[in-house]
Amino acid sequence: MNGSTDPKLTIVVICFNMQREAQRTLYSLSCDYQRGVSPSEYQVIVIDNNSSSPLNREFVEGFGENFEYHFFNTKSVSPAEAINFGADLAKGKMLSCIVDGARILSPGVVQNSLLAAETFDNPLVMTLAWHLGPKEQNFSMLEGYDQAEEDQLLASVNWQDDGYKLFDVSTQASSSKVGIKGGIPEELSYFTIKKSLFLELGGFCDQFQSPGGGLINHDFLQRAMRVDELDLVMLVGEGSFHQFHGGIATNAKPENNPWALFAQEYLNIRGAEFKLLTQPASTDINYIGSIPQSAQRFINTE
Repeated sequence: MNGSTDPKLTIVVICFNMQREAQRTLYSLSCDYQRGVSPSEYQVIVIDNNSSSPLNREFVEGFGENFEYHFFNTKSVSPAEAINFGADLAKGKMLSCIVDGARILSPGVVQNSLLAAETFDNPLVMTLAWHLGPKEQNFSMLEGYDQAEEDQLLASVNWQDDGYKLFDVSTQASSSKVGIKGGIPEELSYFTIKKSLFLELGGFCDQFQSPGGGLINHDFLQRAMRVDELDLVMLVGEGSFHQFHGGIATNAKPENNPWALFAQEYLNIRGAEFKLLTQPASTDINYIGSIPQSAQRFINTE
């Protein structure tokens, strides 16, 4: 990054053989798209997790002066070590993680993450997750949904100028079935936390070696939730939108879902079966943001 002042926030993004998807994801992290922020306020570290078709440094760093690219040479098919590598490089006091670089963010995520960091002493900032397409991609793919159809879908909305239009062409992920203002998600597709706390928690557990990391996101959320005086912050009207890219879990056919293997790995590592967290009381969750018209159908009314 240019300048001598460290950014307030560092976003670490992990990519693996996703040149098509990275184009959109990285654009969604740029100041050309994110609203109300400047390049000096945040840093984007893109880690290529030993792709056979790696990204190009010039391509990545062309998204802004606050972008930097690193190729992570590893034999691991898990993103755990790559995330921790990126965290060590982070200059920001606050750290955001995107384990799956195929996720397009909505345009207020960075601004509201920074606002949460200024408002709360010890925030864990979260968003909900959506799948692009008419159904969750595990099911829409059975009806012909693929990258070509997704390209046409995205071309049908001017999301580059108004990222909130992504809500019009998306379906809520089952891990975020709580809906807007309904609680916290089951896993973290995007989150922000103090870098110091991330390191104190040991970062992502590199014992999770399943392709894609298995339950690595779930595991980090559960460990973070045990921290005393943690400020839970949900960004309402914001989210991450998953692109179709043949993901290990998100794009697996229902009969090939790897959940059982992931759960067994969790049991082997933690010595107990994986169980979803009990939702915190509504009074324990802080909400930041506003809900655009396109997202209002996802509000939890129960």
